Amino acid sequence: MSQTFDKISSITFFIIGILFVTEATQISDSAYGSTVGPKTFPLGLGIVLILLSLRLFYETWKQATKLKIVRNTKTPSKTTSIELKKFLILFICAIAYVFFLEIVGYVITTFIFLLIGFQTMERGKTLSSISISVAFSVGIYYVFSVILGGSLPSFPTF
Repeated sequence: MSQTFDKISSITFFIIGILFVTEATQISDSAYGSTVGPKTFPLGLGIVLILLSLRLFYETWKQATKLKIVRNTKTPSKTTSIELKKFLILFICAIAYVFFLEIVGYVITTFIFLLIGFQTMERGKTLSSISISVAFSVGIYYVFSVILGGSLPSFPTF
């Protein structure tokens, strides 16, 4: 992607991560005295999002500085139509993921979202995309629902 897009997206994700953390701290603790409460997962996601956005901003800044020193030219800031198409596909899939999560269930929705995401980013390797998507969606559902005792939308009942 372009460095301008990377900088803007890192700042956007940083703000979203801050919002996740602040809203997660306002969720009440578990009433049962469990260490894993309802705010643990959103708080962890917010912290990870903040750290990854800071890393993206640093790497983009470092790459821009390196290119300016080595080539003594401006850094490219044009995004290609293919990159824009991939971004729009992933953005629409993320919106559809949120919409269908409760209706279809976590495992199926996450599997489809990951499969489309993997195939959008890199065509081919269909078998590995399917196996990773299945392993991730079933594994996270098992860990969060069975081991940690949380609740995720299960399979559809229709």
